[in-house]
Amino acid sequence: MVKNMRDAVVVVVGGGPAGSFSAFELARRGLDAEVFEEHQSIGVPSHCSGHLSIRSLRGLGLYPLPAGVVENTFCAANFYSPNGSKFSVHLNQPVTCAVNREKLDVFLAEKAKKAGAEYTVGSRIQSLIMVGSAVKGVRVVRGNGAEEAVLAKVVVDAEGISSRLLRQAGLRPLNATALVYGVEAEVDRADEVEEHAVEVYVGADYAPGFYGWLIPRPDGSAKIGLATKMGNPKELLQRLMRRHPAASRQLKNSKVTKMTFHPITLGGTIPQAYGDGFLAVGDCASQVKPTTGGGVVFSLTCAQIAAEVAAEALQKGDVSSDALQPYQKRFIDKVGFDVDVMLRARRAIDSFSDEKLDRAVRFAAKMGFGNVLRDVDEIDFQGRTLLSVLRKPSAYATLAYLLALYLPI
Repeated sequence: MVKNMRDAVVVVVGGGPAGSFSAFELARRGLDAEVFEEHQSIGVPSHCSGHLSIRSLRGLGLYPLPAGVVENTFCAANFYSPNGSKFSVHLNQPVTCAVNREKLDVFLAEKAKKAGAEYTVGSRIQSLIMVGSAVKGVRVVRGNGAEEAVLAKVVVDAEGISSRLLRQAGLRPLNATALVYGVEAEVDRADEVEEHAVEVYVGADYAPGFYGWLIPRPDGSAKIGLATKMGNPKELLQRLMRRHPAASRQLKNSKVTKMTFHPITLGGTIPQAYGDGFLAVGDCASQVKPTTGGGVVFSLTCAQIAAEVAAEALQKGDVSSDALQPYQKRFIDKVGFDVDVMLRARRAIDSFSDEKLDRAVRFAAKMGFGNVLRDVDEIDFQGRTLLSVLRKPSAYATLAYLLALYLPI
């Protein structure tokens, strides 16, 4: 039974990066924002490797990050085919960083709090409060079981991969057929790896429908993971570590110290992420790169836009679906082209057999495609990055070869 009722201007559901950055952007605009996080601690459990673009973070005003958040920086990547063939990219400067996700989430939450946002942890959103088709707030269940109704002019859904609140708002959820299932682990050591290079492993025997990765730390430990469309992620990770020609050599002396599991959405952004009094940001809106499954930067980018549109609508006193519709247009203008290119790339990659993947990796290495990418400084907006490298002959040759592998003869 609901025993209490109160008001907030904006309720944010979820204290992950999308929720906290939404709250920060709302609060710095002078709006009353309250974040409800179901877990007792921000950042726990961690659901991704935290491999992020330095340029994108800087563009969002978040880089450099505080001491202790960044675990390593990277200026190289090594790609391994199913038979162990290797293709390497060495960039002219560090382009990405690996962050401690728990510390990043805490940093973003503290940033939001300093701007004026309020946080309530250990409280689960049971349901939206609906009046007709309009969202008017949320029903909250506290850790002690007490229920509370919190009325709000706008609810920002940043609950993560779940589409529960989207459905309640009458919106189409993310594409469940485009989910892959990930496992993220930590190992105590990794041998024969470059300190500032990410390792990537492809092949249906190890990560069907996606890939595996290893992200080293300067102390010799590493994050390792994979995602898959089928099979048991834990068993596949063990197979990768024991049998892959490269990974088994690098991890032969390692011990897994931690392991978590999480789904990843690769289907592209949902067709409508707004409604009457409602905005969806982050994983629940499938604001995730279809190629790599990275969602933090896209989530932060879209959270910033969501706060901007919500503030404009509240200032006008109109939070209807029509008033919040610019959110969809603005974030599509920002990420839509790149998502479309990445969706096409994902379909092409998924169509490759292991034999074709071996051939593609060998050809890219032979053509020196890594040299084409030396000046790349952006990994999130991959459509634009592709356009920038197409000026070079070896890029044309490599892409033409990949197209020939993709198209049936």
